[in-house]
Amino acid sequence: MKLFGGIETGGTKFVCMVAEGPKNILAEIEFPTTTPEETIDQALVFFQTQMKHYHLEGLGIGTFGPVDLDLSSSTYGTITTTPKPGWANFNLIQCFIDELKLPVIIDTDVNAAAQGEFMWGNAIGLDPSIYYTIGTGIGMGGMLNQSLMHGLTHPEGGHMIIKRDPTRDPFPGACTYHKDCFEGLASGLSLLMRWGQRGEVLPDDHPAWKLEANYIAQAMVNTILMLSPRKIVLGGGVMKRRQLFPMIHTEVTRMLKGYVKSPMICDDIENFIVPAKLGSKAGVLGAIGLAVKAFG
Repeated sequence: MKLFGGIETGGTKFVCMVAEGPKNILAEIEFPTTTPEETIDQALVFFQTQMKHYHLEGLGIGTFGPVDLDLSSSTYGTITTTPKPGWANFNLIQCFIDELKLPVIIDTDVNAAAQGEFMWGNAIGLDPSIYYTIGTGIGMGGMLNQSLMHGLTHPEGGHMIIKRDPTRDPFPGACTYHKDCFEGLASGLSLLMRWGQRGEVLPDDHPAWKLEANYIAQAMVNTILMLSPRKIVLGGGVMKRRQLFPMIHTEVTRMLKGYVKSPMICDDIENFIVPAKLGSKAGVLGAIGLAVKAFG
């Protein structure tokens, strides 16, 4: 049995885990994200304690971004332009290498979740496959040719530009960079700012959900047309509202107008755009998956 460490770093909480995979989780902890020093120290203590009992092959980190993922860069593993106080230009990977003496791999939290769903979830072996987290913010990750998508930086599908009808939705958008991009219109933060209530307390018949389904469907259509994935997985807090899925399926079919001639779109879309099988653990299990692939 080979064991690995995994960390999901979030804007509000850190999740740390020791596991072989989703069927064998030996230890797990979560705690609030505060300053880099305080938060990293808690993570180090957790792993140092676990390493007294278990041998770890390596550590995977799925982090909020933007983050430098260029292996040839002198700032590899460094958080870049995040608005989170204290975290900009913080080298997230080096402290774990120095203190734990383990090999460490890092990627975005959504790429990690994409890896987890590809290995153990609702996109097993499906290449290409795309993962979106739709929560406080929106992020995208994906698998292509058996590897996570990287290029100029890393995928930022949460900031694609989609259509907003000002007569139907006068809300200008919540994104500090682009206002009414996908994240600006469909994130959990946009729900709160537009309606004055968090999404989880809005009733099922609230007009928010029809608007939400339209914006998510626009992003899914763009994704289908650009990347031609074999599966799209939607996770994050907003997608816990399961009524959204059939609404999104209907909207995607309507918007495509029969252009993409695939049985998955035409006859089986409910099994093409799906919830995350790993649920709220997709990020941290994906971080375990990063380590399994890199060091296992």
